[in-house]
Amino acid sequence: MPTIDARTSLCALIGNPVEHSLSPAIHNAAFQHLGLNFVYVAFKVDDVAGALRGIRALTGIRGVSVTIPHKVAVLPYLDDIAPTARSIGAVNTIVSDHGLLKGYNTDATGALAALRAAGAPADGARLLVLGSGGAARAIAFALCMDAKVSALTILAVLDQERDSLVQDLRDKTGAAVSGFPLTPESLARHIPEAQTMIHCTPVGMSPKGDESCVPAALLAPHLTVMDIVYNPLDTRLLQDARHAGCRTVRGLEMFLHQAIGQFELWTRQPAPAGVMRSVLERHFST
Repeated sequence: MPTIDARTSLCALIGNPVEHSLSPAIHNAAFQHLGLNFVYVAFKVDDVAGALRGIRALTGIRGVSVTIPHKVAVLPYLDDIAPTARSIGAVNTIVSDHGLLKGYNTDATGALAALRAAGAPADGARLLVLGSGGAARAIAFALCMDAKVSALTILAVLDQERDSLVQDLRDKTGAAVSGFPLTPESLARHIPEAQTMIHCTPVGMSPKGDESCVPAALLAPHLTVMDIVYNPLDTRLLQDARHAGCRTVRGLEMFLHQAIGQFELWTRQPAPAGVMRSVLERHFST
């Protein structure tokens, strides 16, 4: 590992809480593997304005990961925001370039990269997104702005949140977007016409890993299923999808690719994806 010295570039996580985060382990393993004079630490932050002033003032800080609850709160303090992140209205990554701060959303680009890496239909395809929260919003904008999907259907339980997201996507991207309640009936109606389905709700997350909001009987081999839940690695939905003959994409892949996106923005070098994946798999396999 390179010696930490006056030339070391600092990357950090800001949020609250941060104690559970795997980002330090992932990024430090990647820095060490490539012999880069970088180090990554986590900061519990309540004062967002003060933290961003400090990041701007300390020229040794190269980049920042932003997590709950600050992904929206940091926006007014940035000098520039990438187009997809601006449309989403949230950033999870900041690059500091001689005190100028630019925000990105690699949650969005990471989901799309995970789909593409798996060979899943995304670009110009018909997509079905389950959920309307922050993760669903980021993914939906990436699909509409970067993948130029031919049609996007959002199924979600919260009517107002879902309808607001659908309207926002239509207004900002011009994409063909529709929204309906997340029910077995709507799933039965929309799964047959979708090429890829992305599950973005907490259903199936540990400790309730045996739950799924998609009846197994509705799954069919034409469908690619991505579940952004990564704990457990193999959710009930993914098990049911494989049994039905679907191509599947684990939530770990989105987690990995959002970290890869951050690493490459900060270092301007290709990330050692295998090293970063092994850190995640070791953690979730124990």
